[in-house]
Amino acid sequence: MSWTIERARVASLSRSRPADDPDLVAARLRLKAARVEDYITRVVSEAPPLTPEQRDRLAALLRPAGIAA
Repeated sequence: MSWTIERARVASLSRSRPADDPDLVAARLRLKAARVEDYITRVVSEAPPLTPEQRDRLAALLRPAGIAA
């Protein structure tokens, strides 16, 4: 899903709900995740091919601490 759709959802919810509303909080988290996904997609598409070691290091950054692959 496009991050712009998530941005519109946040804008819509923020007009009528308090900042701590669970739906608004969830929409903001989805927006952040969508923006990160879009950024990663653009960077990877423009970058030269990654080595397996580089892929592993980048994947480790996205895993929660303490969780091995």
